[in-house]
Amino acid sequence: MADDGATALVDALRELGVEIAFGLPGVHNLPVWEACAQAGIRLVGVRHEQAAAYAADGYARATGRLGVAVVTTGPGAANTLGATGEAMTSGAPVLVIATDIPTTLRRPGVYRGVLHETRDQAAMFAPVTKAATTTAAAADLYAEVLEAGQAALRAPTGPVYLGVPTDLLRAAVTLRTPVETPPPGPPEPDLDAALALIERAERPLLWVGGGAVRAGAGDAVGALAERLAAPVVTTYHGRGVLPPEHPCLAPATTHVPVVGALWDDADLVIAIGSDLDGMTTQNWRMPQPPALLAINVDADDAGKNYRPDHVLVGDARAVTERLAAAVPQRDGLDVLAVQIRSLRDQVTALVREEEPQAALLLHTLDRLLPADATLLADMCIAGYWAAGFHRVRGPRRLAYPMGWGTLGFAFPAALGAAAAGSGRAVAVVGDGGFLFACGELATAVQERLPVTVVLVDDGGYGMLRFDQVQAGVPTRGVDLVTPDFVALAGAFGVPAQAVDGFGEAFEEAFAKALATDGPSLVAVRAALTPPPSTSPRWYRAAG
Repeated sequence: MADDGATALVDALRELGVEIAFGLPGVHNLPVWEACAQAGIRLVGVRHEQAAAYAADGYARATGRLGVAVVTTGPGAANTLGATGEAMTSGAPVLVIATDIPTTLRRPGVYRGVLHETRDQAAMFAPVTKAATTTAAAADLYAEVLEAGQAALRAPTGPVYLGVPTDLLRAAVTLRTPVETPPPGPPEPDLDAALALIERAERPLLWVGGGAVRAGAGDAVGALAERLAAPVVTTYHGRGVLPPEHPCLAPATTHVPVVGALWDDADLVIAIGSDLDGMTTQNWRMPQPPALLAINVDADDAGKNYRPDHVLVGDARAVTERLAAAVPQRDGLDVLAVQIRSLRDQVTALVREEEPQAALLLHTLDRLLPADATLLADMCIAGYWAAGFHRVRGPRRLAYPMGWGTLGFAFPAALGAAAAGSGRAVAVVGDGGFLFACGELATAVQERLPVTVVLVDDGGYGMLRFDQVQAGVPTRGVDLVTPDFVALAGAFGVPAQAVDGFGEAFEEAFAKALATDGPSLVAVRAALTPPPSTSPRWYRAAG
């Protein structure tokens, strides 16, 4: 039984299965650090609060478990907002715990100028979380932490904020056991209407999003695709739901015309765990399909962008399993496999013709990336190529910030993925985005994290430079002074190498970096052309 608020808070984290958390100490939250140490929870100290939330996000995406960020009052909490917003738009189950000013110093509706005081700290988080609350009493801490963590993990998953006035952490408490009130399950899905849509369709297409990955629906998706002899296209968050060699899996997102044609040709789209967002539909320039069947835990989410003819509300795996079992086997799987192989050849040729350096990067990743590695791609040109065209070997093996699209995500998120202990994390970053969190090299060294950074140095913000050149205007604000990245890494004790381009020298350096015990970095001097998946190069005309 807990004897103070900090212990109650940590007891709840243990009840949630939390073994590791990420944070930055401040005078207000030090009791949490002590309680974590006493409870055996590893609390990884980062150098900036935003990195704590990114690392919690990276951990959550790599494992499916709750990612926890522990930060301090006021500016410490505010520093997590960008990363929390990315977790929200990408569906990552993250719990942000931030201290707040003491209850004894707070007057409702009055800003008094207490150190780190915010008029309403929880209100800052309301737009970027599923829920944002502040604990009122120490006796409530255990129950409210437990409830917040469960809410973050409940589908549709996403971040939750909990504020804790600092005086409650040292207050004596007796645990208040939370009342078990599980939410009602979804209604029984109407398979008959879904089967009628499928029966009428001659050219069905499966569109698979991150909800399918989070539900562990890969086997069910594969079974349904094979029974229907239907191609499968994925969103960025859905990549890895099927193995890259699967006979139904399209080799890239629908930003590539030959893959986008699958949508145009379909007379039924079955959207599984996706809201058909703007970035994957080229801002909804893809036409409304003749028929749309959606599988989603949230009916409103399923229908907010395209009009579904029918929605099966429920867990993506459970519903897709039932649907796959109910549909008869169709002919045509061998023909589809030939079509998919042709698409792979066409996409490989397109990448090679459009950007040979990107083709070399992708080839090296395919050859050398360990099977248990997680690839994290930043918002940079090399990251765009990796996110759209890398052969992702399994679910949760690619993390990409195509939620908010936050620059600087990949490296700090890689800390969390690496800390999960399931394999090496490889972050593909640009020189500009890496400098957002380069101080986290110290975290990687201190924690001996197996992180490899592939840093592509084109002397600035290459995507923005491309935009300005295309517009015929001078390049402003995009050409950056950058450090000697090898020397920078060396100053932190991180083994690093620099190469020109993604040829043999990169392959050798990357292999060496992967074999390093702990963190490593490869700086690649290269300027790449953006892929067709970037919005300035979308092939569909605006409506």
